[in-house]
Amino acid sequence: MTVNENRRMWTMKRTLILLAVVSVLTGAPVPTQAQDSSREGLVELVRLALDSNRELIAAREAYVTAQEQVSEAWSQVMPSVDLNASYQRNIAAAVNFLPAVIFDPTAGPDDYIGVKFGADNVWNSTLSLEQPLFRPGVIVALGAAQRFETLQGEAVRGREQSIVTRVRSGYYQLLLAQEQARLTENSVRRVRQSLDETRALNRAGLSDDYDVLRLEVELANLEPNLRRARNAVLQARRQLAILVNVADHETLEVRGSLAEMDLDDVSANSPDNLEVLTFNGATIGGLDEVQAALEEGLSVALTQRSDLRQLDLTEELRRTEMRAEQAAYLPEITLFGNYVVSAQNNGAPSFFASGSGQRADSKFFGLRVSLPIFQGLGRVARVDQKRAALREARANSEQAVQAAQSQVRTIMEAVEEAYLRASGQRLAVRQAQRGFEIASAQYGEGIGSQLELTDAEVALRQSEFNYAQAVYDYLVARAQFDEATGQVPVIDVDAR
Repeated sequence: MTVNENRRMWTMKRTLILLAVVSVLTGAPVPTQAQDSSREGLVELVRLALDSNRELIAAREAYVTAQEQVSEAWSQVMPSVDLNASYQRNIAAAVNFLPAVIFDPTAGPDDYIGVKFGADNVWNSTLSLEQPLFRPGVIVALGAAQRFETLQGEAVRGREQSIVTRVRSGYYQLLLAQEQARLTENSVRRVRQSLDETRALNRAGLSDDYDVLRLEVELANLEPNLRRARNAVLQARRQLAILVNVADHETLEVRGSLAEMDLDDVSANSPDNLEVLTFNGATIGGLDEVQAALEEGLSVALTQRSDLRQLDLTEELRRTEMRAEQAAYLPEITLFGNYVVSAQNNGAPSFFASGSGQRADSKFFGLRVSLPIFQGLGRVARVDQKRAALREARANSEQAVQAAQSQVRTIMEAVEEAYLRASGQRLAVRQAQRGFEIASAQYGEGIGSQLELTDAEVALRQSEFNYAQAVYDYLVARAQFDEATGQVPVIDVDAR
């Protein structure tokens, strides 16, 4: 075989290899792609996290505790009934000394007679009833317990919002890590193929040693990046598995591809990508509607955002606690009544001495008024403490409102910036893809260099990752905007 025939053979082989690489690197999405049932979708993982996340379980138990505290507070305004019963066996009955003159008028003033009081067996029972008629402190405390219950319920909602946002961010992070690993694997595969091909050409005398050395260096630089990218995938998968409480981290697979998502035409996406893109709470249209979405988000955030609502409820709770301390100056009125049965007998115990003259009972009821007059300066200090706590809560609420408005504006700017960057980067991907195709064709014809092909491949890989990064930033900003405005899907609104 002549040198020219050998060159043509390798040129044809190289062209076929490069076309295969182009197909791997630039494979277009299939419009009618079906969902992979072996992978988990975003909606499924969000609902799984809401059912089994340990942080949510703890928050819900705290809410149950608050509910029971309300029940405990109600018990303070209900009647209380107590029954006490006792039995006493006198081994030697108590003896009291009375002046003897009581029984004998001739007795001296210092003469006493011992008198035994009580029988061998003594029985006593008391049934007592108390009904609060007016207890201002208890009534106010009941209101405080109810407000605390509402606060804990809002805290659960806030934790649910946070978990949904974190699951969304973790899901997007895993997609981004997978995209990085895929692009790096494609680069490593292409460089290995090019290295094998260049070594063969070098042995045939059609390529110099520098081309081989350059590809070896490039492969040596890419392989650690591939290991790092794969580790990033494992780390993102583990973090997401912890959020959704999946024990086997290795089995967690997600659906969707950031590189194939189309932000401009959502309906053109595959079912997997469509599920990811439409899982939103707040409605944000095109760029011309950003300002309207921002104004609506600012308005909704003031009433729907969980942390602001928690601060408002905390302020109300502090106000109620202050009133509870002030109520300590008011009187308390209580209705009470007792039914008492007592009995005694000698000899063997007879239950409540059924014999005549051995048992007696008494009944009475009354009204008790308690008016605190002076208890030192403790009440004044406690009222002042609660008043200061109320002022602190009010200041925190005002500060939080300003911070929330600033955060909503910042997140909306991030949404807009990421959307514009994704649109621009999508054009860069098409241009880089075309450049790689031209460099591949020129190299296959022997009129382009290995350096030009490598640079074109690096540019294509970087532009694809930049687009995936822009889509990731957009999705994360959308998730943050939903939480910042209190419009989290599944929790506050249906997923759009």
